[in-house]
Amino acid sequence: MNKRIDYPFTEEKVRGLRVGDTVSLSGSVCTGRDRLHHFLAEGGKCPVSLRDGAMYHCGPVVMREGDQWVVRAAGPTTSIREEPYTPQLIETLGLRVIVGKGGMGEATRIACRDHGCVYLQAVGGAAALLASCIERVDGVHFLAEFGSTEAMWELHLRDFVAVVTMDTRGRSLHRTIERSTRKTLTQLLRE
Repeated sequence: MNKRIDYPFTEEKVRGLRVGDTVSLSGSVCTGRDRLHHFLAEGGKCPVSLRDGAMYHCGPVVMREGDQWVVRAAGPTTSIREEPYTPQLIETLGLRVIVGKGGMGEATRIACRDHGCVYLQAVGGAAALLASCIERVDGVHFLAEFGSTEAMWELHLRDFVAVVTMDTRGRSLHRTIERSTRKTLTQLLRE
């Protein structure tokens, strides 16, 4: 089922999403990768409020054109690298949506369930297509400190499509696939 959610991504909105739902996101989303997650988890001050917000695990390719930033590519990066930090950030910053690639671990699944957050899987290998969903760049933070790829970009999205793979009920498509694969592998090894 395709569902549209607009910023702010309130708890009520994300609790209505289920594993397997296709979601169309619109509104404000911030990017964050390893350096930002580590900085925030160590107590660094977040320059924008992420309450009822979204964090996109992405290192966009951004170019300056005149007085504006333009995103040329915005594919997801592998999310599991952020597993040591994400549960804490969900709780302390009030994040409701995490977008990335490849899934998250058990601690994030529990944090999503306990604090009302969802993990969305974006399509890998479609960076230019996903960038076409970015209407504008509203700001950038830590550009000098972290560099362009690791900076925190404030993006305004329109109809950015992803799939819910962890929901607020504690369900995880990644966990389901892992269990099924393990069961199949065990059967194959017995034969």
